[in-house]
Amino acid sequence: MRRRALIVGGASLVLLRAHAAAAAETPRIGLVLAGQERRSPPGEAFDARMRELGYIDGGNVAILFRSAEGHADRLPGIMSELVAQLPAAIVAVGPEATVRAAHTATAEIPIVMVAIDYDPLARGYVKSLARPGGNITGIFAEQIDLTVKRLELLAQIVPGARRVGVLSDQFSADQARAAAEAAPRLGLSVETIEFKNPPYEFAPAAANLRESGAGAVLALMSPVFYRQRAALADSLLRAGLPASFGLREWPEAGGLMSYGANIGGMMRKAADYADKVLKGAKPADLPVQQPTKFELVINLKTANALGLAVPPSLLARADEVIE
Repeated sequence: MRRRALIVGGASLVLLRAHAAAAAETPRIGLVLAGQERRSPPGEAFDARMRELGYIDGGNVAILFRSAEGHADRLPGIMSELVAQLPAAIVAVGPEATVRAAHTATAEIPIVMVAIDYDPLARGYVKSLARPGGNITGIFAEQIDLTVKRLELLAQIVPGARRVGVLSDQFSADQARAAAEAAPRLGLSVETIEFKNPPYEFAPAAANLRESGAGAVLALMSPVFYRQRAALADSLLRAGLPASFGLREWPEAGGLMSYGANIGGMMRKAADYADKVLKGAKPADLPVQQPTKFELVINLKTANALGLAVPPSLLARADEVIE
């Protein structure tokens, strides 16, 4: 029995070494999105930047794409399966559940986070933004502060609203708390609706908010909301509810307005970090970057459909007005 165990162990070791040698010949990059498919704005931005940097998927690099399709409980299994394939780095995009699963799965493989709705410093994933330490670095959008700013802008574009519906789910609980805390100083009350079990049904919630007297809606950042952005924007428009969102893809899909960082820009920076790791850089030495530009996008066609007169001051501030 002992000799058999040694033979089996030796065979496993040979296979592991062969796997490692193959990984060294064609480096692998794991790309994990919490909600989106590969052919989505985040995935396409990452792929485009990798090509600009000289990487050809299936040629001199293998990009191992995975999506949890909005189901956080799938992420630990996805990360474990990726780690077994010995990637040079894992790009973990979206909510904290994504980086948590990666961090739990490996303390050695570099992790490039695109932190959409959590603070990696406050949660202990990095020691500091300037010197992260450990195996995690990447890009961090301060979503909590942006949530409050979106609520302020919503109060400006719909000055008559006193009751605001807040759309939340398991990925956006911190944002929901920030909105509830900021609302009183803006003269607003909030009604929070928490969605569970994707895909979500938005129409009943929109109708309920309208009946309860909500004059506007703040949709928080969530990979599921983003995945279903067209359905969400359409449901709110049909209910006659002006809504504020976190990314420009919502106004492009028919939503009223958005304020936030450009997800494509963040994904391009993530590709830059993947490139640095492939060239030997260590995450501990790569500072966490933060977006410096935030876009205000207003869909004037939607505003007109809602009978809403957008204040000229907001139109003047907008980075883009969709007509």
